[in-house]
Amino acid sequence: MPRTVAENDRIRRATTEQILNTALSLFCEKGYHSTSIEDIARQAEISKGLLYHYFKSKEEVLAALVEIRINDVLVVMNAAQTKSTPAQQIQHIAEGALDDVRRKPDIFRFYLNLFTQPRLDPVVAKYTQKLMDEQAQQFKVQTEMFEALGVENPRMRSLYFSSTLQGIMLMYSTYPKNFPIDAIKAQVITEFCEQASDEHCPRL
Repeated sequence: MPRTVAENDRIRRATTEQILNTALSLFCEKGYHSTSIEDIARQAEISKGLLYHYFKSKEEVLAALVEIRINDVLVVMNAAQTKSTPAQQIQHIAEGALDDVRRKPDIFRFYLNLFTQPRLDPVVAKYTQKLMDEQAQQFKVQTEMFEALGVENPRMRSLYFSSTLQGIMLMYSTYPKNFPIDAIKAQVITEFCEQASDEHCPRL
């Protein structure tokens, strides 16, 4: 009996996710250039021909992983902008970033790995730049939130906020079993929403 359209879609999504998860693990472990298409296919337990049916090259796999990271950031930032006060917006960014690393620590490690690759590498540098450009745009939006909150030197406050989140995400992705992420998240929200009223910035 032929498969239905819905079943075909489910298989395509599952196989795509399997390929990307495998590639992500290998890129983090061995590096982009030291990982071959054959490595990805073998570890994903599919044929190389099937892998090429989904992705025409290893670079296409890398591009898809970068898009996942960018989309995760955009989902959080776009949702934050719908909140009614700047304090609530900033709180949403903190919660979104830390909840995201809890769900997908490997994605964060991959993102960090890209930033540590040699800048002279033309393939990796292209996608690193794409991530940096998106990060710069979202940092601008975030800084405007701190400006609306009325803090002194909003750009510096925004930079400190981003640095704090990045450090927490690194610690959690490195020590996920022992890191008290909920307690740290509550502390971050208290610190960065402290200039707002409790009504505007509810505590966890």
